[in-house]
Amino acid sequence: MKVHYNIQLLPPFRNAVITIGTFDGLHNGHRKIIELMQSEAASVDGETVIITFDPHPRQIVAKEKAPLFLINTLEEKIGLLEKMNIDHLVVIPFTEAFANQTAEAYISDFLVDTFHPHTIIIGYDHRFGKGRSGDYKLLEEKAAEYHFEVKEIPVYMLQDITISSTKIREAILQGDIDTATNCLGYDYFFSGTVVTGNKLGRTIGYPTANIQITDENKLVPGNGVYAVLINNEKLKIKNLGGMMNIGVRPTVDGTKRVIEVNIFGFDKDIYGEPITITLKKFLRREVKFNGLDTLKTQLAKDKLEALDALC
Repeated sequence: MKVHYNIQLLPPFRNAVITIGTFDGLHNGHRKIIELMQSEAASVDGETVIITFDPHPRQIVAKEKAPLFLINTLEEKIGLLEKMNIDHLVVIPFTEAFANQTAEAYISDFLVDTFHPHTIIIGYDHRFGKGRSGDYKLLEEKAAEYHFEVKEIPVYMLQDITISSTKIREAILQGDIDTATNCLGYDYFFSGTVVTGNKLGRTIGYPTANIQITDENKLVPGNGVYAVLINNEKLKIKNLGGMMNIGVRPTVDGTKRVIEVNIFGFDKDIYGEPITITLKKFLRREVKFNGLDTLKTQLAKDKLEALDALC
């Protein structure tokens, strides 16, 4: 897959079959659209082109609303799409100026002049242009003039995507890892940098790596203890098992929410290094214990359960 960030430098696409969207999560519902694209492209000897936006449009046109936390960062989205045999991903910087172009200009100047599409695959509810005035009907009206075909994504697929995205976000926030994994089609993961903590874990035999999330817009799982896998390509750390706690550490009167990971059988200094955490199982909620000895006893039980989950 080729990733393009500058639309002024796009190559000529062969019978481009394009679709447009944020594709946050790239879950099983999104995969159906991608399969639809690939089938259409194969029938016309064309190339698949996904157009996505960075930042997420809602972060520009709906700033006054509650913050939008994303299932995937752009980097994660690219990594997932690379595994799906897409030919081209075009990342469009989403700005107020882009949002405020007329619907007609969006079609003629952006879609047609930039991508020269053979086919546009889009949902009936897709809106574009200033005031979200452009829609599927307008694309149909312009298809003959600009010599492209427009095909509608079935309603059931769009409903499935909306329902799945909401379900996934809620599941991640609730620690319902099984539901999230089933809907996503892969294990939820996030990346961060190892930062200095208070090193309390060392004193009770469970040293932890404190993680600072790389992207502030990334959806952080709900508080609790998880069985996880840890990866760092540069350090050749691959699928090391561990247990992670997300929360305020009430047993030691903590107030700041932290993410800390105890990596099994690992004692190297990795401060400042990026690591990726993959969630495998939710073990328990974060609770306040009656002192460090009780906490240490529980951590031993957590480790055994985590090891069992990771086998």
